[in-house]
Amino acid sequence: MEKQYIPKDVERKWQEKWRQDQAFRVTEDPSKEKYYLLEMFPYPSGRIHMGHVRNYAIGDVVARFKRMQGFNVLHPMGWDAFGMPAENAAIENKTHPAKWTYENIDSMRQQLERIGLSYDWQREFATCHPDYYRWEQLVFLKMYEKGLAYKKGSSVNWCPDCATVLANEQVEDGSCWRCHNLVEQKELEQWFFKITDYADELLDWTDKLPGWPERVLAMQRNWIGKSYGCEIEFPVADSEEQVKVFTTRPDTLFGATFMSLAPEHPMAKTLVTAEQKTAVDEFVAKVERQDKIERTSGDLEKLGVFTGSYCINPLNGNKIPVFLANFVLMDYGTGAVMAVPAHDQRDFEFARKYELPITVVIQPEGDELIAEQMEEAYVGPGSLVNSGRFDGVDNESAKEKIAAYLDERSEGRKTVNFRLRDWGVSRQRYWGTPIPVIYCDSCGAVPVPEKDLPVILPDDVELTGEGGSPLARHEEFLKVDCPKCGKAARRESDTFDTFVESSWYFARYACPDYTDGPLDKEAANYWMPVDQYIGGIEHAVMHLLYARFFTKVLRDLGMIDVDEPFTNLLTQGMVCMETQRCAEHGWLYPEQIKDGKCTLCGKTAELGRTEKMSKSKKNVIDPNALIDQYGADTARLFSLFAAPPEKDLEWNEQGVEGCSRFLGRVWRAVLDNMELIGSAEIPSDASGSAADLRRKTHQTIKKVTEDVDGRFHFNTAIAAVMELVNAIYAFKDGEQNPGVLREALEAVVRLLNPFVPHACEELWEVLGHNESIEKAGWPKWDDAALVADEITLVVQVNGKVRGKVEIAVDADKETAEKAALAESNVQRFVEGKQVRKIIVVPGRLINIVVS
Repeated sequence: MEKQYIPKDVERKWQEKWRQDQAFRVTEDPSKEKYYLLEMFPYPSGRIHMGHVRNYAIGDVVARFKRMQGFNVLHPMGWDAFGMPAENAAIENKTHPAKWTYENIDSMRQQLERIGLSYDWQREFATCHPDYYRWEQLVFLKMYEKGLAYKKGSSVNWCPDCATVLANEQVEDGSCWRCHNLVEQKELEQWFFKITDYADELLDWTDKLPGWPERVLAMQRNWIGKSYGCEIEFPVADSEEQVKVFTTRPDTLFGATFMSLAPEHPMAKTLVTAEQKTAVDEFVAKVERQDKIERTSGDLEKLGVFTGSYCINPLNGNKIPVFLANFVLMDYGTGAVMAVPAHDQRDFEFARKYELPITVVIQPEGDELIAEQMEEAYVGPGSLVNSGRFDGVDNESAKEKIAAYLDERSEGRKTVNFRLRDWGVSRQRYWGTPIPVIYCDSCGAVPVPEKDLPVILPDDVELTGEGGSPLARHEEFLKVDCPKCGKAARRESDTFDTFVESSWYFARYACPDYTDGPLDKEAANYWMPVDQYIGGIEHAVMHLLYARFFTKVLRDLGMIDVDEPFTNLLTQGMVCMETQRCAEHGWLYPEQIKDGKCTLCGKTAELGRTEKMSKSKKNVIDPNALIDQYGADTARLFSLFAAPPEKDLEWNEQGVEGCSRFLGRVWRAVLDNMELIGSAEIPSDASGSAADLRRKTHQTIKKVTEDVDGRFHFNTAIAAVMELVNAIYAFKDGEQNPGVLREALEAVVRLLNPFVPHACEELWEVLGHNESIEKAGWPKWDDAALVADEITLVVQVNGKVRGKVEIAVDADKETAEKAALAESNVQRFVEGKQVRKIIVVPGRLINIVVS
């Protein structure tokens, strides 16, 4: 056996053995408690990065730990394989998205296997395969039957130069990411999922997920945005039309001095007078180029344009001008806002800018607001003024009273509003799941019959990068007979948003080979919900919300019996590294810097901020190069030891080297002591230094178990094992107590196995065990071994520490006092003085009071 630790040999050996033995394959076993551990599956870009290494290493620790605890652990891996990058790469490289995707999958699978991840690869699938998306199409048909899927006109991002719809992520600063020309808003027919039907349940369950980070739950609550208020009808002057607004502040209605409409509002065009048309058209065109998220930001400059029309305030009869405003969106409420500038900061800024009237309707106690003197809106409590019959009523009571008054007059009603909007799932691109609908001139939209699923994505399309979906030009795909009447018809050429695939993949892992439907209900009910899900917080209100919605839909379709997909959620931090750049060559990769200078030109490299690793800033470390140099176990250990999982990890070359040295110490600790420990029996008790080592061993087992189990304090768990290794090196009585030494060494190897499995499997074999270390199980601590025979007490003289003494745990007070007075350094401070009293605090300290 090599005395020197050579990672590549050890790792190659065990990865091959795990592969041959299908070591991590699992099946349902009702006799065992299940544990479903899952990391968010990756997009097959072709190369893993350090973020992958960290994310998957975190998950692998938990999976291996739970397996050693005796759980039936499901730990699968697959590929989120549809999407724009593959289509773009195919256009750029003149290849096919499927070829590009599957080549990348093969490459990434090999890279992930090099990390030593304990996946059940028998359950692997790619979402771009018909065996997967055929069932997604079936779920869509079931949703369509129940009214949960529908088509309607919607405002979308439209690039006139590329003649295509763009997803929000494809719009950069109001321009198309590909041609960099300005994007417009355009009305198109789109497919939607009715997630709003589940708004209340999605919101209610945010209070029933204690295993989720509060930050994520708060983001989802805010995104769902449930608010109680009043819907009010403002008649349009000289018209039969009405503008409906939703407000949570009916108490301020008398202070509404103008109306703000979203530029996308359906009435925006009908309210524009001839005199204002040019100004309005220019304003709308400008706002169409603004990002929707930017339009809701607090520091956005508030801009608007007068339509030329007026509304009537239903309570006081005042005519108020109607403006279009850039900060009002159709995505919230009715797309119309009654503007109360005295009591809303956004409205206040707008009114000041356009010299609109400000009317105070809430006066705070002990103060008087004068509109002309106000420097900001007053949003606190108070009593109503300038509010007719409601003057003097406190504003909270006025909310209810004014709402009831409006209801009596049929001018408004109490209602509940949600910020959440239905999920638009249509995408005008090729590389996605075909939406299984056929359009017939006689029958309208006709769902594809179940027997005809899957609707296969054709592989003979021409990808030109020009406008529109390639499927819309594929005659063989498009032309089809109507399933109802048999007449000539055409297929839907849109494909699903890729978030649809990732909204149920976790359930399909429970039964990836099932051929009678989307889910084998028995298997899905055994494994689901996922016990621990791991992924980035950037998915908080997209993937995580959609997955919750989809799980509830699958439940209501009778396919599964769970309410929520993920019991516990860990959002891991980012991997960060300092950036460096050259004045001439810009950002530099680490390998382009030597002795602080750019290797391309010799100029001094400028040290920048520490930021998330990204190719654009070139502050990246290639995991393959790291593994080549140090081994996978070192890469895993550093990513787990350098920071708690939920915190950002800052890359540190010295930290990597330190982890490598530690593994070398563990290796030598076992190899150097093999002759000594032989086949020594592990004792049930010990004394002296052996008892100290045994106590340290069991303290470490307890500490690591508690740190890993549910808390995920991997860094402190690893630190505890490092302390135990130090204690092993300091132990000098191995010849007299080989069993205690063996127990300590075996504990180190078993405790480290989830973190560095290759080295631990090898050392476990060296220690004489024939079965895998995972079969040995997780070590248990002995409470009796944790109890010390002796205890160390601090000795104070007049409250100042002057020494320490060791006494028997069961020593009486008199013995403790004698030991303290006999301590040599203590004697220096009591000599020649009178001892007034001695205070003994059991288990902690002795304080000698002298004068």
